[in-house]
Amino acid sequence: MIAPQDFEGIDLKVLIVEDTLSLATVYEHHLSRAGIETTHVETGQAALSKIRKGGISVVLLDLQLPDMNGLEVLATVREEQLPVTVVVVTSSGSIKTAVDAMQAGAYDFIVKPVAEERLITTTRNALERETLTEVVAEVRKPSGGKANHGFVGSSLPMTAVYKMIESVARSNASVFITGESGTGKEVCAEAIHKSSPRAKKPFVPLNCAAIPKDLIESEIFGHVKGAFTGATGDRDGAAARADGGTLFLDEICELELSLQAKLLRFLQSGTVQKVGSDKLTKVDVRIVCATNRDPQEEVEAGRFREDLYYRLHVLPIGLPPLRARGADILELARHFLTKFGSEEGKTFEGFSVEAEELLMRHPWPGNVREMQNTIRNLVVLNEGPIVEVDMLATLQGRQPSAPKPAQSVPLSVPQAASPAATVVSGTGDVWPQITLSLGQSFETLERSIIEATIDACGGSLPKTARVLQVSPSTLYRKKEIWAAQDGDDTGVAGSEPDEDDMAVNS
Repeated sequence: MIAPQDFEGIDLKVLIVEDTLSLATVYEHHLSRAGIETTHVETGQAALSKIRKGGISVVLLDLQLPDMNGLEVLATVREEQLPVTVVVVTSSGSIKTAVDAMQAGAYDFIVKPVAEERLITTTRNALERETLTEVVAEVRKPSGGKANHGFVGSSLPMTAVYKMIESVARSNASVFITGESGTGKEVCAEAIHKSSPRAKKPFVPLNCAAIPKDLIESEIFGHVKGAFTGATGDRDGAAARADGGTLFLDEICELELSLQAKLLRFLQSGTVQKVGSDKLTKVDVRIVCATNRDPQEEVEAGRFREDLYYRLHVLPIGLPPLRARGADILELARHFLTKFGSEEGKTFEGFSVEAEELLMRHPWPGNVREMQNTIRNLVVLNEGPIVEVDMLATLQGRQPSAPKPAQSVPLSVPQAASPAATVVSGTGDVWPQITLSLGQSFETLERSIIEATIDACGGSLPKTARVLQVSPSTLYRKKEIWAAQDGDDTGVAGSEPDEDDMAVNS
């Protein structure tokens, strides 16, 4: 339980609306002993006036007031969207009225006579709810003119990242960004630079994993002519080019230990020594680094210097994976659909319900980069206006194939078996002919038919759904059930149940 005193800087005053002075005095006494600040009014109009002025978090509202019914006060609070949490206080004979009040927006109700423990517990719960509501609203509040710092998404995890970017941007301390591949670590680093006092100076990114190990020192610190084979002239390294600005070292954990020692010396001295030179040059750079590994595990394994880790890990920022960002998945998908549709000269209006469900179910191991490539792929290979689920076949590990017209799968039972292994439809498509044995359960027969149809459709569940004339979600659900029964993970998880019945025409 979070106690009210744990929240500093947020109003936690409780307004007691009670026309019986003796009861109000008892409430105030109980709550003050619990460390909760209170104020008291006797009428509904006085309560609304007090609430509108602000400074009230929770209202203990008696329903029987001299000037108006407490339900009218509650209705006004709801209509005007006043930022308070209301707890109704009712007599023992008006429980139905209290329930009506809760349906109208009250948080909870207390029955008279009110026990001290019940009063304090309910009030603290209401204070906690209102406080957390205010905290979330503050976190979500847009800041300045920075928008989302180049990111797309307004989920709570990303909103926390935006706030962190703004906080660390004002400092010169080193920033260590962690996150899975494709989560936007370079976007985060550049956002920090653009929000900092160094914004007008260079931002120099360097991917430590993309440069051969024998050249990485030269790339960071530069070299002089003749320092090594191919060094035909003097060249400034990334550190010198970032003078006055920000040096972003991506995949920092890929550096070899010998180079980590030189980087540590650079951070401690603020001087650069080019490869092949004895001269030290003073530079002023802010270091932002990133990795998709766990840096502490790298330190424990001896692959990353502990002293360098503590030198760099001053202001950590962790970027959430796309699968943890909720509705941001669809927001990003729509953003990329509009962007790539414009680039390709195509018009897409949005995603079908089934396509959105697939996007939300997919685990996105490649994060935003995978999302970007997926949407670009479907825009290039398809026409609008609506993105259907079969356009996203790559998410199921398959490339889209040419659709087949909806056909029923010819079946054969022992009494009417045909010697042919296949049957040719009227459109010229060749469909397999399967044999079903009687005496099996309906579920077994149904599974055999569905799986045979899926195979005949090249593994595409949307095409199978069209052939069998059922909803795709029905097939996803059934595959999930079969996977659970078989004890493996080959099913498609996350589908919502569908009411469609499986109809098979033999």
